[in-house]
Amino acid sequence: MTQVPTLSRLFIFITLICAATLSGLAKSDSDRVSELLALRSRSQSGVIHLDDRSVSHFLTSAKTPRPYWIVIFFDAAQLHDKQELHLKDLREEFAVVASSFLTNNQDPSSSSHAKLFFCDIEFKESQNSFSQFGVNALPHIRLIGPHQSIKESDQMDQGDFSRLAESMAEFIESRSTVVVGPIHRPPILSKKQLTFVIIALLIWMPFIGKKIISGKTLVHDPKIWLTGAVFVYFFSVSGAMHNIIRKMPMFLADRNDPNKLIFFYQGSGMQLGAEGFAIGFLYTIVGLLLAFVTRVLVMVRNRNVQRAFMIFALFVSFWAVREVVYLDNWKTGYGVHAFWPSSWH
Repeated sequence: MTQVPTLSRLFIFITLICAATLSGLAKSDSDRVSELLALRSRSQSGVIHLDDRSVSHFLTSAKTPRPYWIVIFFDAAQLHDKQELHLKDLREEFAVVASSFLTNNQDPSSSSHAKLFFCDIEFKESQNSFSQFGVNALPHIRLIGPHQSIKESDQMDQGDFSRLAESMAEFIESRSTVVVGPIHRPPILSKKQLTFVIIALLIWMPFIGKKIISGKTLVHDPKIWLTGAVFVYFFSVSGAMHNIIRKMPMFLADRNDPNKLIFFYQGSGMQLGAEGFAIGFLYTIVGLLLAFVTRVLVMVRNRNVQRAFMIFALFVSFWAVREVVYLDNWKTGYGVHAFWPSSWH
């Protein structure tokens, strides 16, 4: 008869211990979430700055499953000067994703409000964390899920950085159950700047209207239109838009000889700014010669002058196109034989 109360007491004791343990774990998880929310609220962009201690607190020491996802941008201040890495630009795009997530999930009752946190780590401050994650190249972004350890976390592919904030949001949504939502980029002009521009335009409109009516503006100058047309042509054939979108450098330093600069990069996967400008210059020469021959040279009455300039224009155009084809062959490895294939092997 005495065994039954003893077993009952033992069962109650074990139940109380389990309940206390679960309550402690739940309280610990809720405390971590509260800390992350507090840190996020103090950040202007919504990105939480972590170090080795906070990584241990929120990831390593926290038992799985954690009630949150963490996406980390690995940064190194000493590498911000390397234009080919685009670390500063990517860090800004990462902040855009974080602020967009907050904008899309402002309601605390939202299922994603306290589920995803954007963080960054700086190399000099957190070398141990870099080592734990196995980061040996930048840029680098990791997504750590509730059931994942540091080594099991998902890494964003290097090729996905080209689409900036949009690709980062797609990476998070594809690897987690959290919805980031649409990207909200800050406006080019603030409200004060926009107001100032509108007031300035309203003040200058009468003067501008008077100039337009009298025909004394730059818009009425044919030389401006001619210069603009040449610039648009050069801009379109030089790959300048590619350089702007991809933020390509004009040249690179030679790894074997730091004092030597590389203006032409062999390989179809990359084009330097100097390459585009060189090709654009050659194409522009051909275009200007063609325009001169068809619009100006036909008005010259001296046949000898016409023939001489035609020969000169053909020679220069042939040379320019040949250089373009040669550069394309050198970069891509594909042979393009446009004029005399037998001599272009």
